[in-house]
Amino acid sequence: MPWTSALAGLLCRPVRALIRAWVEVRLTEPDPASLGLSPTAATVYVLPHPALSDRLLLETLCARRGLPAPTLPLSEHHPTLPRCVALPGRRRKAQAPFLSYLEWLHDHPEQDLELLPVSVFWGRAPGKRFGLWSLLTADDWALTGRLRRALAVLVHGRSVEVHFGAPLSLRGLLERRPDALTNRKVARLLRVHFRRQRTRVLGPDLSHRRTLIDGVVASPTVRQAIAETAKSERLKTPRVKARARRYGREIASNMTYPVLRLLDGLLERLWTRLYDGVDVQGIESVKALAGDHTLVYVPCHRSHIDYLLLSYVLFHEGLMPPHIAAGRNLNMPLVGPLLRRGGAFFLRRSFKGNRLYRAVFQEYLERLLSRGHSLEYFIEGGRSRSGRLLDPRPGMLAMTLRSHARGLKARGHSGRLAFIPVAIGYERIIESDSYRAELAGKPKRRETPLGLFSVLGRLRQPFGRVSVTIGTPLPLSPFLDAETPEWRQASDERWQQRAVPRLGEELARRINAAVPLNAVNLIALVLLATPHRAIERDLLERQLELLVNLAQRTSVNPDDPGSLSAAQGLTGSPAAWIPHVESLGFIERRAQTLGELVLASPEQTSLLSWYRNNVLHHFALAGLVAFAFRNNARFTEEELHAVLAPGWPVLVRELYITPPKDLAAAIGATLYQLTREGLLERGTPTDAGQNRTPRWQRPAARLAAREQLHLLGRLVQPSLERGYLLLTSLLRLPSASLTREQLAEQSGLLAERLALLSGLDAPEFFDRRLFAGLVASLEADGWVWQDEAGRLCYGAALTATADHIHTLFDPALRHRLQQLATPAITPSPSPTADTTPTTPPADGA
Repeated sequence: MPWTSALAGLLCRPVRALIRAWVEVRLTEPDPASLGLSPTAATVYVLPHPALSDRLLLETLCARRGLPAPTLPLSEHHPTLPRCVALPGRRRKAQAPFLSYLEWLHDHPEQDLELLPVSVFWGRAPGKRFGLWSLLTADDWALTGRLRRALAVLVHGRSVEVHFGAPLSLRGLLERRPDALTNRKVARLLRVHFRRQRTRVLGPDLSHRRTLIDGVVASPTVRQAIAETAKSERLKTPRVKARARRYGREIASNMTYPVLRLLDGLLERLWTRLYDGVDVQGIESVKALAGDHTLVYVPCHRSHIDYLLLSYVLFHEGLMPPHIAAGRNLNMPLVGPLLRRGGAFFLRRSFKGNRLYRAVFQEYLERLLSRGHSLEYFIEGGRSRSGRLLDPRPGMLAMTLRSHARGLKARGHSGRLAFIPVAIGYERIIESDSYRAELAGKPKRRETPLGLFSVLGRLRQPFGRVSVTIGTPLPLSPFLDAETPEWRQASDERWQQRAVPRLGEELARRINAAVPLNAVNLIALVLLATPHRAIERDLLERQLELLVNLAQRTSVNPDDPGSLSAAQGLTGSPAAWIPHVESLGFIERRAQTLGELVLASPEQTSLLSWYRNNVLHHFALAGLVAFAFRNNARFTEEELHAVLAPGWPVLVRELYITPPKDLAAAIGATLYQLTREGLLERGTPTDAGQNRTPRWQRPAARLAAREQLHLLGRLVQPSLERGYLLLTSLLRLPSASLTREQLAEQSGLLAERLALLSGLDAPEFFDRRLFAGLVASLEADGWVWQDEAGRLCYGAALTATADHIHTLFDPALRHRLQQLATPAITPSPSPTADTTPTTPPADGA
C-alpha cells in the first residue's frame, strides 16, 4: 500500500542512523575477503526474509568491508533490478524474486549473476521460550511485527552475527525448463541453505522443559519401565510415575538464552584474567558438518574448565553450544542451576540396579539426538589425574549408538550423526595441586560451591595460554558399516558389544592425535628424561628444537594427509619458552660459570609429569627407535623392525596412538628423520646375497648427538620397562600359573619396589591400571590367553620373543628385574597340572 511505503521511507533514515551508531557486528563468518566473488559477475545479496534492519545493516557492513553496495542498481539499463532481495515469507503467496534476473541473463548472454546468501542474527536464542524476555530476544523467522524487530535491534545491537553463504552462479542454474520452474528451484536451494545456517547457529527449537519431561515419561519405553518397577517393588503405578518425572527433572537441562549471554560475558572476562589467550584450530571441519549433522563433541577431560571452555569457543565461532553431560556431583547449590541453564544435563555415576532411571535417561538422550541437538560428553568418565588419556567408558557411547540404531528402525533411516573429537591443551591447569595430592595417595575432595569459588583467589596467578584443537570428525554410520555391518538389520543389540569398544578406541586415538604441543609439555618431555631433572640450557634448547622438527614432519592423522601437525600452533622459539615456563612456576634456572642450568624440584617434577603425559604419544615411535640404539650400536631396517614390532602394539594401546598402516615404512621414515637431524648415521652396507643392506648406527664422534639420542629414547623407557617387567613376572612361572588380576597386581608391586630402589618418585610408573592394560594388550594380540579356570597361558612364541627383545634393555636392569621377580610371584594353585594348555585357542594370533 502507498502509505506503508511512505512510512517505510520515513523510518529508513533514523533506523539507518541508529544502526550505524549503535549496532556492532560481533562475528562476520566467513571473512568477506575469502568469499571468492567473481570480478566479472554482478553480486546480488539474498536475505532469508524481508527486514528493513537486515538490509540497512548489510549496507553498513558492505561499506566497511569493501563489498559491492546493496543500494546500487544492477545495471544502468535496468535501474529497477536491486542488488538486495529477500525471499518471501512462508505465509506469503508471492513468487520468488528471481524471474526478472533470469530475464536479464537471457538479454545479456555474456554476463553472469552471483547470488550471495546473507543471514543476519540479532541474538542467538536457541529456540522457543515464553515470557517478555524471550519475546524481545528470540531471533525467529516468524516475526510478529516491526516493533519486535526494533526492540531486538536495541537489545542485541552490540551482539549481531552476519553469516555469508557460498556465492551461487545464477547462469549455472539456467536450464531449458521454463523460467518459472528455475525461479522456484533457486528459491528452494536458498531456503535449504538458510535452514541449515539457522540450525548451525541457533540449533533446533527447544521444547519447554516441562513439555519435554512429560514426553519422556509418556514414551512407551518409560511406561514399560514404570509398569515393571511398580510390579517388582509392589508399588502403585502413579507413585512410580511420579518418581520417573522426578528423575526427568533431575536430569534435564534448561538451556536459556539470557544465561548463555551472561555466561558469555563472564567467561570472556574470566579467560582474559586467567589466560594469556585461547587458541582455536580445526573449527572449520565442525562448521562444515553443523548444518546437516547431529554433532556429538567428545573432548578429553583435563579440568573442570573443559565444560565452559568448549561452549565458549563454539558460541564465539557462531555455533550453537551443546547440551553437556555432567556428573550429578556438580548439581550443587548455586552452581548446578547455572550450569543447567547453560545447557548441562546431569547423570548419576552408575545406573546399576535402577531400570527406571536408565529408561528415563535413555529416552531423554534419544529425544535430544532425534531432534538434532548437539551433545557433549567425556568418554573418559572423569578427569585425568596423570595427564594420560583414560580408557574410554562405554556408558554414554552405548546409549548414543542405541539411540542412533533406534532412529533407523523408527524413521526407516538413521540421521546423520558425527562425533567431534576435541583436544584441550593447558599450559597450566587450575587443579595442579589437587592432582598432585591425589596421585600421592590422598583421597579425592568432594566438589562444593566454596571449593569451586576458591578458584577465584588464584586469578592473579599466571596460567599461560590454552588451546582447543578439533580432531578429525568421525561420521557414525560409515564407521558402523565398516566395523559391524549387521547393525542396520540386527534385531537385538549384541552388535554393540563389539562396536562400543572399537568406537571408544577410535575416538580416543583421534583425540590424542589432535593434542597440541606447547612450551610446558615440550620442556617437561626433555627435563623428565634426564636422570636428575637437571640439564644444561644449550642442550635443552637443542632438544626442544629437535622435538619440534620431529613433530612438524608428522601429520596428526596418518590417513589424512591434510591434517595438521601437533606443532601447528606453536609460536616463539626454545630460547623464549624457557623463561616463560619458569614464570609459570614449573622450572628453575641457575646461573653457573660454565653455563646456565635448568632444573626442577621434586614438587615441580611431579607437576611436569602430568604435562609430559599429555603429549608423550606424539614421540612414541621416534623414542622407540632411539631407545633401540641405547644398548645396540647398529641395526638394519629389517633387524630393527624385528626387534620393535612386538612391543609397538603395546605402546599403541597404552598411549592411544593412531598407528601407521605400514610399521616397517614408518620405522624407515623415522630413521631418515633422525639421520637428517644428525642423531644417526647411515653406515656401510653389508653383503647379503645380491642385496646390499644399509645399516644405521650411532654417530661415533659426535657426543652431543648421542646425548640427544639418549634423551629421546628415555621418553618411552618407562613404558617399555613396565612391559618388560610384566613379561619377566609372567615368564618366571610356568604357563597357567597366574590370573589376569594376579599378574597386574604382582607387576605393580614389583614396579613400585623398583621405583623406590631406584629413587624414582613417579607414582604413575607403578599404576595398577597401566599393568591391567598391558595384560589386555597381550591378550588382544594373542600372546596370552585364558584357560577355563581364568589363568593366563602362553606358548613358545612369547618366550622366544622375550629372548629376542631383551637386548633392548640394559643388562643391569635385566638382572635387577629378575632378582625382584623371583621371590615375589606366587602362582595360583593348579588343580590338574597335566591339563595346562600349551597352545593358543584356534582363534588366537
